[in-house]
Amino acid sequence: MYERKIIPNLNCGLDLVGEVLYGKWKMRLLWFINEGHKRPSELQRKIPDATRRVLNIQLKELEEHELVSKIIYPVVPPKVEYSLTDFGKTLIPVISAIGNWGDEYEERLRALILKRLD
Repeated sequence: MYERKIIPNLNCGLDLVGEVLYGKWKMRLLWFINEGHKRPSELQRKIPDATRRVLNIQLKELEEHELVSKIIYPVVPPKVEYSLTDFGKTLIPVISAIGNWGDEYEERLRALILKRLD
C-alpha cells in the first residue's frame, strides 16, 4: 500500500480540510452515508465509476479521520455498515454549500471543464 514520504503541510484550515477530504469520492461517500446509504454495496451502486478497492481505501481513511464509523455485525455472510460520526456530520453543511455552488455555476463549470478536454 502507498505510504506517504512527505509530511503534509498543516499550517491552516484549508490544509487540514484538504488533507481530510482529499480523494475523488470522499465528499460523495460522506453525502451518501448521510442520506442513509450505509452498506458498501449501496455505496458502490451510488458511485459506479469508483472501484470497490478505491471506495474501501477512502472509507478507511474517513474512518481514521473519525468522520465515519464502521460497524461489523457478527453474521454470515459478514455485514458491514457505515455511519457518520458527530464530527462527520459537521461537514454536511459544508458539502451542501459546495454542491449548491456547483449547481449555481453548473453550465459555466461544465463548459470550462469540457473546453480543457478539447
